[in-house]
Amino acid sequence: MRFLGLDIGSRRIGVAISDETALIASPYGVISRTSIKNDVQEIITIAVEKRCGAVVLGYPLGLDGKKNSSTRLVDLFYNSLKESFQGEIFFIDERFTTKLAQQALISGNVRRSERKKTVDKVAAALILQSYLDSLR
Repeated sequence: MRFLGLDIGSRRIGVAISDETALIASPYGVISRTSIKNDVQEIITIAVEKRCGAVVLGYPLGLDGKKNSSTRLVDLFYNSLKESFQGEIFFIDERFTTKLAQQALISGNVRRSERKKTVDKVAAALILQSYLDSLR
């Protein structure tokens, strides 16, 4: 079964997909946010096309472990997604994933203009890979 990993932000959603053995996560793309309804439909379309049976949502708790505005945004997205998505939905702590993704891209000498286009899907891959690693 494949997994879909999401890094949900206020402007963009980074998307990653696992291989069929659920061992390796790869960046897939970035969705520009329009509305929760449209965003959820786009995620479901990707999940169906790529035969993903589960979704992993990055859960952005604050450094103190408490919910914040970003966490509430993910909660809203989750509530809408669970009404339409037939598979399982999991959460994983995503603190520092965007920063790690940015550092990886900088280390790879990716230009700043390209990093802006890429960082969300790389963060989604880090989120998904962290979840897949926790399964072993």
